[in-house]
Amino acid sequence: MTDSVSSRQQHSEEKSRALLSQKDYLFERLQLKEFEKQKLKPADVLQITAQSVVCKQSCSEEELVQTFLQKLLLVDYRARCIPIKEAASEVDRVQSSAVNMREDEAFSHFINKKKETTKNDLVHPMDVQMAVFHCSDSFLKQLIVTKLSQCQYALPLLVPDPFTGKIEFPLWAFRQIKKSWKSTDMSGMISNNSMPVYNAENPMVAFFRIGLISRSKSKLINDLINEKHNTFFHRDCQGSSTHRLLMDGVVEIAWYCPSGKSTDHFTDCVAFCNLHGDAETLEKQLEILTEMSSVNVVVLGDNITNNAILQKLFKGPKPLVCLLCEDDSCVSGSGNLKFKLGLKGRNQATVSEELRNTIKECLTNQPSPFRLEDVRLKSTITTDENNPECKQGKEAALQMIRLLEGMDLCEIKRTYLPCQGKLWREWCKKNKEQYRLHGTSLEKESSEKHKEMDQIREQQYKQGLTNLTELFIRTMNSGSSVQNDYFHKWVEILLDKLTADGLSALHNEYDEKWSKVLSLKRKHVKSEQMKDEQTELEMISEKLQASTFGLEHILREMAQLYESFISVQTDNKGCKEEVFSSLPKLAAELLTTGHPLELMDGDAAHVPLVWVSAVLDELSNKLGDQRVFVLSVLGIQSSGKSTMLNAMFGLQFAVSAGRCTRGAFMQLVKVSEEMKGELTFDYILVVDTEGLQALELTGICTRHHDNELATFVVGLGNLTLINIFGENPSEMQDILQIVVQAFMRMKKVRLKPSCVFVHQNVTDVAAGEKMMEGRRRLQEKLDEMTKLAAKEEVCNADCFNDIIAFDVEKDVKYFAQLWEGSPPMAPPNPCYSENILDLKKNLLHLGSNFHTMTKLTTKNIKEVVEILE
Repeated sequence: MTDSVSSRQQHSEEKSRALLSQKDYLFERLQLKEFEKQKLKPADVLQITAQSVVCKQSCSEEELVQTFLQKLLLVDYRARCIPIKEAASEVDRVQSSAVNMREDEAFSHFINKKKETTKNDLVHPMDVQMAVFHCSDSFLKQLIVTKLSQCQYALPLLVPDPFTGKIEFPLWAFRQIKKSWKSTDMSGMISNNSMPVYNAENPMVAFFRIGLISRSKSKLINDLINEKHNTFFHRDCQGSSTHRLLMDGVVEIAWYCPSGKSTDHFTDCVAFCNLHGDAETLEKQLEILTEMSSVNVVVLGDNITNNAILQKLFKGPKPLVCLLCEDDSCVSGSGNLKFKLGLKGRNQATVSEELRNTIKECLTNQPSPFRLEDVRLKSTITTDENNPECKQGKEAALQMIRLLEGMDLCEIKRTYLPCQGKLWREWCKKNKEQYRLHGTSLEKESSEKHKEMDQIREQQYKQGLTNLTELFIRTMNSGSSVQNDYFHKWVEILLDKLTADGLSALHNEYDEKWSKVLSLKRKHVKSEQMKDEQTELEMISEKLQASTFGLEHILREMAQLYESFISVQTDNKGCKEEVFSSLPKLAAELLTTGHPLELMDGDAAHVPLVWVSAVLDELSNKLGDQRVFVLSVLGIQSSGKSTMLNAMFGLQFAVSAGRCTRGAFMQLVKVSEEMKGELTFDYILVVDTEGLQALELTGICTRHHDNELATFVVGLGNLTLINIFGENPSEMQDILQIVVQAFMRMKKVRLKPSCVFVHQNVTDVAAGEKMMEGRRRLQEKLDEMTKLAAKEEVCNADCFNDIIAFDVEKDVKYFAQLWEGSPPMAPPNPCYSENILDLKKNLLHLGSNFHTMTKLTTKNIKEVVEILE
């Protein structure tokens, strides 16, 4: 007996050693050995490389990691299924070996030949994903998980270390993910929901298996969530194999988000967890899942009935659904929310419907909500947020948030960021007035305006640092680079959490009021009621503007503090000098770590030139004399500008329905050493802008604001992307008129920017004749707008090509629809990702032919600001 136990133990140890050796070899094959300890960072994968602009449908094994990351950053869900080139050669060898055989021998050889299983078998697609995940630092993991979520893929919730088995809960990786859905209550009332997944409280259904099973558990879950998309990877997916090394013990999670329609599978958001591997050998994961779940679903192999796990779950209070692979019976229950359902030989659609209805019944009787953040409380696992830098960053951010708790959202900026409110807007107004003076005593009036502006700067300077800005600056000055990265991310996360409910209520209030105004307009009502409704709408809009509070507002306050510090002439600056003079350096560091920086204040519609100049000077000191290509984007509100830039460069500009980007923000994208010689520039400065024709702005204000923004963006960019969404002729005409006028102003001051039109959401990108017709109409419309703008700007031009070098054949790109189906469950369209890559390649080619800025400088910005003034 002892010998038998010893023999089994020895066999188990040998098996474990062999598995560790295979895992080690996997990381070697994927060229990841060096990153097991020195982790990959976002900066390593976000730079422009030769690989990042090559469209690969298949690749060699050595290129798997690069190709996976490239496709994932493009939000191409095919990243998980990349064919390896060597796979095709096996067929060639079989065919060539059969050539020299007799016909009967060739057929026998073909049928009986077996491919040997060796270490050189194809790498399992999920092993690629998990190997990259294990070799990434916390910030790259966060980026990877965010992109996987955008691809509508399941996300790693519990992850065993491949060599030690220690289980980690990567909570930090989930912090940026938000889900939106429409829930329907028993009365049929539909409510909108949008929140970070870590904080959402929803029922959770846990799936696991006991023993070997003949049906794919992951495919069963997919059919429940979205039968048209492989949310969870399963055995029938492209590239799958029986030999996987890094998935056993991993728990993945995905959410079903209803759209408020009758076709919804569930009426509220439901989380689905999937434990990979045999649950009998994965006690810790199973214990966490069954404790936190609302419903447990277990898939059983043959002859597994007296299992201890099953007995415990059957006796427990939670609903249990047993799926029997070797049983062909319909669903049946025991009366205490314990059900069984046969799978053998049964139609998949029927099984899915029965299982879905069973889960609905269980959730109706016992919904018990699951909150993802609470997983960290489990003592048997570690959390990635327990590292010292993350904890220090969070504590510093919490100190700031504690100052704001309990305050009216409208009062926060007024109290803690006083320099950017009324004083800054008043200064901007005076500044514009001094360039529009007329009369006989211009010099005197100009002097008075300057004096008034100086007085405002003195008032700003006297406001000084509030407790909030002092805490922020002190933390940024004292922390390490990694701690600061965590700190400013935590500030964003916690501010979002603090303001989410209040902003959501204001947005709902705005939408309701806007609907009323639209209804009155359709009825052509011009009464006092209409005036009252519009006044109330404007008040809600002002409340929204006052209540919106993020990291960008703290940086805006730093800008105003610095500009007032430079403006005020006094010898009595004392300790303020050291603090205020450090501000541009802090902003430059944020910019180099991938954070967007505000160029034009969207609320005041003004460029803080002294501040921007100082930040770019610090950037030059930090990076050296770098050549920069400026790429800007312009388009109407919610036309997908930020989404396009994020997919193209892996950036993280704010994206949501409605107006989210205010003003203009810049972000740096590094060019790799290998590409610098080919491209003739070292960085791309990407400038994202707020949408034109914003609903919050009305009347003449909209037109003036849009013209100023368009002029600034077009003048600043070496190349401007003009983003057009859909095929609405009136919307297209409005944006073209604004764009043409902006380019005409550049011609008058001898600036020579260029442009590419991106026509998004085109239904049939492949229809050549339709595209030719579209190009012809666009050229005609541009020429028509040019003649109108020429009269307004008093400029000699008869067609668009008189203003700018433009080729309608090459400089117009058509994009497929972003989604493959209807949100919120639809994955992104792979054709959209291909369009993004083609555009990126084209932009880099165009950029390499430009005479770019020789170094990071404000010369161009000053020139454009002068045009605006």
